[in-house]
Amino acid sequence: MLIKFMDCLFCRIAQGQQKTDIVYQDEQVVAFKDIHPLAPVHILIIPKKHISSLTEVKESDVELLGKMILAAKKIADDFGLSEKGYKLLFRVKEYGGQEIEHIHLHLIGGAPLYEDIHPLTGGGEIKL
Repeated sequence: MLIKFMDCLFCRIAQGQQKTDIVYQDEQVVAFKDIHPLAPVHILIIPKKHISSLTEVKESDVELLGKMILAAKKIADDFGLSEKGYKLLFRVKEYGGQEIEHIHLHLIGGAPLYEDIHPLTGGGEIKL
């Protein structure tokens, strides 16, 4: 279930209204430690501007998305992840696993990372 804009946790974090472990911040982007880490380093990078999902991104957001990726690179360097590598991940909408309705880029690293992406069973899948 997506958490909607009117009660957007990430907007509150971006506005300094919600405490969290911030590791990076500039005029457009905030990054903080994920409270449910999947690896030794798991950082969420969000824009301060509310954008619900990548499906809502506009041409005017291109620079902002680039800044999110550059922030991820800087944070990866700061955490010593660049030599061995890391993963960047956007989750999009319900089927993509997005839980908060505010775009966020996952930076995951500090250990070998493996993929285990497969369709859920039990119904609800899109038939192609």
